[in-house]
Amino acid sequence: MNYYNENNEELKPWLQHLIDENFIALGEIDTRSIEDVTPKDLDGFTQCHFFTGIGGWPYALRQSGISDKQQWWSGSCPCQPFSTAGQGKGFRDNRHLWPAFKHLIRVKQPQLVVGEQVAKKAGKLWMDFVAH
Repeated sequence: MNYYNENNEELKPWLQHLIDENFIALGEIDTRSIEDVTPKDLDGFTQCHFFTGIGGWPYALRQSGISDKQQWWSGSCPCQPFSTAGQGKGFRDNRHLWPAFKHLIRVKQPQLVVGEQVAKKAGKLWMDFVAH
């Protein structure tokens, strides 16, 4: 069973539709902020998808032949703090949610984590930060 974390309530019906139509694996949709998710909340889930949005990562993994039984985590942290569309606050922006995601990764130690960030200079700085 998969775990889908997306704090935009408006996307929950879409994600449920993807589950119902078997485009993405059966799972639980949690609309809380990642900051409110505890490691214990993730017990029993094989794949965990954070910042799920419209379901791109779980759909792509499945289309790539990744088994629903293989442990994967995905998370594309909000880009607004680092993109030109945001306020340019970077790490000082309250939408910089990597610390919450990193905490869950450190505690649960999934086999593989995938994600992405904007390709601009600020996004590259963010990726450098995450890699260390």
